[in-house]
Amino acid sequence: MAKRNFGFPGGGNANMQQMMKQAQKLQQQMMEMSENLDAKTYESTSGGGMVTVSMNGKHEVTALTIKPEVVDPDDVEMLQDLVLAAVNECIRKVDEEKESAFGALAPGMGGLF
Repeated sequence: MAKRNFGFPGGGNANMQQMMKQAQKLQQQMMEMSENLDAKTYESTSGGGMVTVSMNGKHEVTALTIKPEVVDPDDVEMLQDLVLAAVNECIRKVDEEKESAFGALAPGMGGLF
């Protein structure tokens, strides 16, 4: 019976082993990149710097600074909106950087990360 290579040039086994090594290398690179991005600190502001949010790559808020002059007991909604805007912008920054980094690492797999 003839040996079949199932469409892999140069023989199926050697090529498959090379593909597996490449996949393992890519997986290792992705894990390292993910750890680095998770440890990174991102910052965003709103209200012209009145509210500042810091967050890590795991989307955990690590710091929140509110300037005293923005605190108005008669307009709590404005403060809430500023905090939400800063947090949401920070989340967007984290997601954008991760998508860009992983997209560069594994082109052609867009939307997967």
